[in-house]
Amino acid sequence: MNAKRTDLLATIVIDLIVASVVGILFFLLAYILTAGLPHVSWSFLTGATDAFSGAGGIGVQLFNSFYLLVLTMLISVPISLGAGIYLAEYAKDNWRTSLIRSAIEVLSSLPSVVVGLFGFLLFVVKFKIGFSVISGAIALTFFNLPLLTRNIEESLSAVSRSQREAGLSLGLSKWKTEIGIILPVALPGIVTGIVLSAGRVFGEAAALIYTAGQSAPVTNFADWNPMDAASPLNPLRPAETLAVHIWKVNTEGLASNAAALSAAASAVLIIAVLLFNLGARLLGTYLYRRVTASK
Repeated sequence: MNAKRTDLLATIVIDLIVASVVGILFFLLAYILTAGLPHVSWSFLTGATDAFSGAGGIGVQLFNSFYLLVLTMLISVPISLGAGIYLAEYAKDNWRTSLIRSAIEVLSSLPSVVVGLFGFLLFVVKFKIGFSVISGAIALTFFNLPLLTRNIEESLSAVSRSQREAGLSLGLSKWKTEIGIILPVALPGIVTGIVLSAGRVFGEAAALIYTAGQSAPVTNFADWNPMDAASPLNPLRPAETLAVHIWKVNTEGLASNAAALSAAASAVLIIAVLLFNLGARLLGTYLYRRVTASK
């Protein structure tokens, strides 16, 4: 077989593999959306869930998912930003840096259920915080930090060295060059990574079963004082998220229409994750055009 035929055969095989992967993805999306969207309504999106049967809406779970996501990103983004800047700009190429990068790789490969059990033993049991929003947010921070740190480091490292030299030649300090020149250029990649990691956190369930809990207490959405027990902003209350609710309805739900409720909640979760991914691409492209002044 000559080189042209070999190349053609390899191209066909690769195209078939890509087509099969894309086909499986579209099949799963179509199946979930077709089964769930007919059961989605405004009352389902805003209604409360019956704690015993699992019937009703997902309003509280949907709010809990976004609230926990916001807290997680508020904790993890500043830490990972500092770690990424240090690794990309200040860390020397020695065994300590290699050890840090190896630790990041190990943490990023940990199963989420292991992170959840760690959070349960440390925050729920040892620190006696209990099943709460803050316990889930800290556990998801451990889950999210390695991915964000790696993304930020790679985004900063991708910036041309001439950009750094230009800033230093103007008399700027290394820190001012980093903040005023390098970080804005790397911002599109950083924002894309943050939004993608937010979508991953939004759909997480295993880590939250053991930290945020499996119950959604009745909350008073007219009370925005985070110190009140009934306030939705109280970080010390248990918070069943949408992903955990789907798992709970499938395993413990006693409602007669449990399958329909699970399918509808799954469709909402899939749409939310798709919006996160689409938003990441659009926002990254927009920021890149603004920073580079390209059309």
